[in-house]
Amino acid sequence: MARSTTCKWSDVITSTLLAGTAALLGLGALEACALRRARRALRYRIHVNGTRGKSSVTRLIAAGLRAGGIRTCAKITGTNARMILPDGSEFPVYRLSRPNVIEQVRMIRVAAAEGAEALVLECMALQPHLQALTELDMLQATHGVITNARPDHLDVMGPDARAVAHALAGTTPLAGRLYTCEEQHRDVLVAAARDRGAELIALEAGAEPSAEEMAGFSYAEHPANVALALRLCADLGVERASALAAMHACEPDEGCSRHYQLDYFGRALTFVNGFAANDPESTEELWRDACRRYSEAERRLLVVNCRFDRGDRSRQLGEACVDWPATDDLIVIGSGTYLFARAATRAGVDPARLVLAEGLSANEVFELILERASREALVVGAGNVAGPGLPLVRLFRNRARLEAC
Repeated sequence: MARSTTCKWSDVITSTLLAGTAALLGLGALEACALRRARRALRYRIHVNGTRGKSSVTRLIAAGLRAGGIRTCAKITGTNARMILPDGSEFPVYRLSRPNVIEQVRMIRVAAAEGAEALVLECMALQPHLQALTELDMLQATHGVITNARPDHLDVMGPDARAVAHALAGTTPLAGRLYTCEEQHRDVLVAAARDRGAELIALEAGAEPSAEEMAGFSYAEHPANVALALRLCADLGVERASALAAMHACEPDEGCSRHYQLDYFGRALTFVNGFAANDPESTEELWRDACRRYSEAERRLLVVNCRFDRGDRSRQLGEACVDWPATDDLIVIGSGTYLFARAATRAGVDPARLVLAEGLSANEVFELILERASREALVVGAGNVAGPGLPLVRLFRNRARLEAC
């Protein structure tokens, strides 16, 4: 295998295999043998990674493959960890304690026990060495997907987006195929594919589905996600129309971006769930799109949900939001809100626009939004889905008179 002086993937593979051997020895020899048998039973092993869109792409690929007659299981990390069986049914992934990448071994064995021909596995690791270990020692994918590389989880994968791209490239399959829409740091993936003997399939902007094809989704799906899923399904022999119809019908992740219209006691509110778009680039894109789309709104409210254990993310969003279209109110909820507020004010955000609401429940945040909203307001949620994020989404969803995507 060629050695790259840029990425040194041969060194990564060697060190990861040593670490992986130790991990498998921890499982025991019988468990290691069971993993190898389960892996061999799966003809297609698809590893999905990236900063944004992993859960969506995993679901879309699985739906498309099922439509093509390929018996498929999928495992989603997403908002709530889920296992999807070949009939499309789902069940939650049970955890005794905190999430641990070793659960991916269990998912591989479940898929094999279900008689699956394909397993689509969303990468759940953040640490770069664990991303590589999950690929090289657990799944050993035939097909890999890296949706994009954006500046998120910089405390683990940083210090910048290029370092994130190097970390994500750890799931490049050996002698397999790697699909991506990443453009800015594509050279990192090119080097990784070369070192691992993989074929890189890089989709360009023109590969995105048409507006007519995207209109079939009941939620705000990103065209690049659909393009990746359609291309991989096509390469596995699934006819495009069948795959697309199945993708239109598949159940999205609970944290997916949806737009809700409310007529709430004389207030016309539009709520955009963008809590899953938690890196600055994705959040700005979503905020600008919402401001364009609902330009007639009398007031614009951005709700940023912070997590104390994601301090770097809060600081990044605070520093970046000064350059976004202005909000009438910037409501900061969750925990560790001072990190966002301090970064935002230092960057030049008017403190009068900040509404600090740390520790408030979702119901209390909803009431606060109503107080700040006028007769016609746009409300966009961003930052994180944890804590009050998902309950707040449910409050808007349960009161919505219609969805607008």
